[in-house]
Amino acid sequence: MSLKSRGYIFALVAIVIFAMQDGISKHLGGAYPPIFITMLRFWAFAVFAVVLASRTSGSLRKAAATKRPFLQVSRGILLAVQIVIAITSFAVVGLAYTQAIFASGPLIVALLSMPLLGERVGWRRWTAICAGLVGVLIILAPQDGIPRLTVLIPLVAAVIFALYVITTRMASRDDPAMTSFFYTGVGGAAVMTLIGPFFWTWMSPGDWLWMLLLCMTGISSHYFLIRAYDILDAAAAQPLMYLQLVFASIMGTTVFGETLTINMIAGSIVVVAAGIFTVWRESVVARRAAAKAE
Repeated sequence: MSLKSRGYIFALVAIVIFAMQDGISKHLGGAYPPIFITMLRFWAFAVFAVVLASRTSGSLRKAAATKRPFLQVSRGILLAVQIVIAITSFAVVGLAYTQAIFASGPLIVALLSMPLLGERVGWRRWTAICAGLVGVLIILAPQDGIPRLTVLIPLVAAVIFALYVITTRMASRDDPAMTSFFYTGVGGAAVMTLIGPFFWTWMSPGDWLWMLLLCMTGISSHYFLIRAYDILDAAAAQPLMYLQLVFASIMGTTVFGETLTINMIAGSIVVVAAGIFTVWRESVVARRAAAKAE
């Protein structure tokens, strides 16, 4: 098996686990406070991040050494807040609808990278961004059975996750990837520990098992995603990540009885196509810039 094929397998495994994770989050989020669920997830994630970072970097002190402490902690907080809102969206709006909005992530990142990172965007990517935003508007169009204001929940989560990606790119200018991964887990766990205990709820024995499985999927999905990105670049991996929308739609309709509307399907097709083109175009521009720098 070639190295690239192994990378694709790692990415596919991560996507399948992410879909399972979303389904479990929806189940638990409908019965327990999302902040409480997120706190438990981050406790497990923090342990994994500490162990992995210390082993990869050689020591925990080396893994924790950062030139941008405020930025790194802010990243962990952003991700923790995003997960709370995402779990809320899964429970209130639905898996399929939420993932349809989340598919706009690369477009929002490209849009925010201009003012926040100072990146230049050509007319091709501008066209893709505008087309993708039209797709988002199609998805957000009023639909039967979904209250008007609740459709904004996944959109807010998508914007916050885009900010997390932007701050990760900022941090990567000064810190190695494993340091950023360490602060993602530890920073998120710290902020959730300050808030989460106020929402503590005793789960039923069966749901504690689901919670354990959620923590295990959270750890394993990030591990396989890290392995995938060690081998594949973003342009190769991102199209596969859109399979999460397919899996979420299948799970939402078959397990949770959700309904796919024409707006969701049509808008998702536009958003995914625009997102794939945006990521591909970014990789082309990056390769050209690297070639000129040599």
